[in-house]
Amino acid sequence: MSIYKRLARFFMGSLVAAFMLAGVTANLATAQEKAKAATAEKGKVTRTVRADSDKLQAFETRYKPGDENVSVPTTSSRVIRVLKGGTLLWTYTDGKTEKKEWKTGDVILLGPGPQFTAKNVGRSDVELYVVLVK
Repeated sequence: MSIYKRLARFFMGSLVAAFMLAGVTANLATAQEKAKAATAEKGKVTRTVRADSDKLQAFETRYKPGDENVSVPTTSSRVIRVLKGGTLLWTYTDGKTEKKEWKTGDVILLGPGPQFTAKNVGRSDVELYVVLVK
């Protein structure tokens, strides 16, 4: 067997091994992400900070059906981009409620306002990307 065939066989074997290792690593990473998601408190929204500075914070919030957010930042202005739409029920401290229909792709500007909690009263997840002015 020529040296070129041996080198080709060696490189092909190395390449196959590298792809197999990459697949195993990707599966382990996916399993870790699923484990993190499973440890989220039941009934509470998942909030993932994407960027943070002294003036702004950008984060994603995911509401599963029935999840409630009791720490809505209402003392600052916010820009909200709806990544996945659905229905949220806002309940203010005085007991007043408002049902909000969020459509995928909408952009909402909210200024400071009264304190409220937000609950997903729909049947699907609601995902929001929020930029908060500190």
